[in-house]
Amino acid sequence: MIGWRSTWSIYKRELVRFLRTAFQSVLAPVLTTSLYFIVFGAAIGGRMPDLGGVDYGAFIIPGLLMLTLLGETTSNSSFGIYMPRFTGTIYELLSAPVGVAETLIGFVGAAATKSLILAAIILVTARLFVDYSIAHPLLAVVYIMLVAAAFSLFGFILGIWADNFEKLGIIPMLFLTPLTFLGGTFYSIDMLPKPWDTIALANPIVYLVSGLRWTFYGSSDVDIRISFAITLGFLAVCVAIIAYIFKTGWRLRA
Repeated sequence: MIGWRSTWSIYKRELVRFLRTAFQSVLAPVLTTSLYFIVFGAAIGGRMPDLGGVDYGAFIIPGLLMLTLLGETTSNSSFGIYMPRFTGTIYELLSAPVGVAETLIGFVGAAATKSLILAAIILVTARLFVDYSIAHPLLAVVYIMLVAAAFSLFGFILGIWADNFEKLGIIPMLFLTPLTFLGGTFYSIDMLPKPWDTIALANPIVYLVSGLRWTFYGSSDVDIRISFAITLGFLAVCVAIIAYIFKTGWRLRA
């Protein structure tokens, strides 16, 4: 049986940690999104044709949203578990009567809440630059929460794996961000010449961006069912890895 008091304590602690740096956490996405819209939406977008009947400025909103969510969620989650390991306070969590389920729900719930706050801020900022509508708002919220949960768990694994600050940032910087830029954030995969349009499908971020874009405009490069299946599969793999980590104590009890 899940101890909801323990879950709430972890959730509240993680959310308070986010709110302590709210100015930085809010200002950075707003400035970044504004710059992207000025450069890509205004300067380049005016020369771009509509993509699937969607104005280019509106077309890049899901991609920009995913770009921010993946980076912020992974970084927040990895830092949230790395610092207790670094300072040694992780043993308080390990010795407390808190199970894996409570820990994961607390961390993932806080990450999902942060992601929804960031998504709302980005969407409000985007409204200042371009007019857009969301075809499936409920599915968009569900999909954002699924992606946030998956990459919160991924960041959790990264924070446990890393044994220094350099390793903590190497995966997001050298892999996650480049893959997101190459995942159809600013363009449709159909615009790529052969064989690059087929090679691009090997990038898992393509399916995440396409899934979110479908919830906005009802069309995307990839079938929405495939996007949901890949997101859920990645979420399940991360849960299994974390369950193994807690079971064996790998890097937690070193």
